[in-house]
Amino acid sequence: MERELRSIAVMGILLAGSQIAALAIAPLFAGAGMTAFQNPNDISNTIIYIVMILVFTAVILLLVKYRRQNLARYLVLGSVFITIAFVLLLPLYYGIYYLTSYFVANIDDNLANNLGNLATVLAFALGALVTWVLVKYPDWYVVDAVGLVTAAGVTAILGISFGWFPAALLLVALACYDAWAVYRSKHMVTLADELTSQRLPVLLVIPKSAGYKFSEQPRLKESVAKGEEREAMFIGLGDLIIPGVMSISAWASLTDSYGLHLPGLTPSLTVAVGTIVGSLVGFSILMRYVLKGNPQAGLPLLNGGALAGFFITNFLVYGAFIPPIPRFF
Repeated sequence: MERELRSIAVMGILLAGSQIAALAIAPLFAGAGMTAFQNPNDISNTIIYIVMILVFTAVILLLVKYRRQNLARYLVLGSVFITIAFVLLLPLYYGIYYLTSYFVANIDDNLANNLGNLATVLAFALGALVTWVLVKYPDWYVVDAVGLVTAAGVTAILGISFGWFPAALLLVALACYDAWAVYRSKHMVTLADELTSQRLPVLLVIPKSAGYKFSEQPRLKESVAKGEEREAMFIGLGDLIIPGVMSISAWASLTDSYGLHLPGLTPSLTVAVGTIVGSLVGFSILMRYVLKGNPQAGLPLLNGGALAGFFITNFLVYGAFIPPIPRFF
C-alpha cells in the first residue's frame, strides 16, 4: 500500500503541476492571440472540439483493428511533433528576444521578425529532436517529460480558446463520453492498451519501484485479465488536460474589475486556483477506485471536481455560483 500511496501522491503533484505550468505560460499565448477558436464564447467550439476528438479516436481504432498499428504510431508521433513545436514556439521567441535585448539597444521590426523566424526553426528542430528521443529511448521518464510539456501547452492553448461556459459544457460532455468509452463500449481501454504498448506519450507513467522498466511493461489488458499487480500507475494526458481547461478558462474569461482580491491573486486567478483544488479533490476520490485494480474513467470525477471548485470559488470571489453567461455569437 505504501508504494501505491507514494505513486498517487506523485500523480497528484503532476496533475496540479501541469495546470500551474499552463497558468504560467497561458499569458504568452493569450498575448499573441494564439487561440484555437476566434470567439471563445461560441458554444459551437465545444461541438467542433468533441467531433475532432471522436474522429481522431475513430481513425486510431480503425488502424488498430485493421492491423495498421505502425500507421497509428506515426500519426500519434506526428501529432506530438507538431504539438511540441507550437508549445515551444512562444517561450523560445520571448527567451531569444529578451536575451538579444541585453546586447542590442533597439530591436526594430526587421530584427524582431528574424528572431521570430529563428524561434520557429528552433521550435520545430526541438520538436523533431524530442520525437526522435521518444522513438529511440521510450522509457517512462522520457514519455512522462514529453507528456507533461504537451499537457501544459495544450491546456494553456485550449483554456484561452474556451470561455467559461463552453469550457464547462466541454467538461460535462467529455466526462459522459469517458464513462461510456471505459465502462460500456470499452474502446478507450483498447486505445490506451495499444498506444501504451507502443510506448507513446498518451499517458503518464508513475513507477512503484526504482527498478521499473517501461519497456518490460506487459499490455494493460493482459494485466487486468490476470489480476496481476501492476508495477506502475498510469494517468491519461486527457485526464490532465481537460480539467485544466476549466482552470485556464477561469483565468482568461472572468473579470478582475471587481470581486475578492487576495494577496498576490486577482479574482480570476483565485477562481482558477480553486478549480485546480477541486480537480485534486476529484482525483483523491478517483484514486480510491483505482486502487481496486480495474481501469477507471478519470474525467467524471476529475471534471466534476474541477467544475465544483470553479462554481464554489466563483461564489466566494464574486458572490454568485454562476458567472454571467456570455453571448454565444
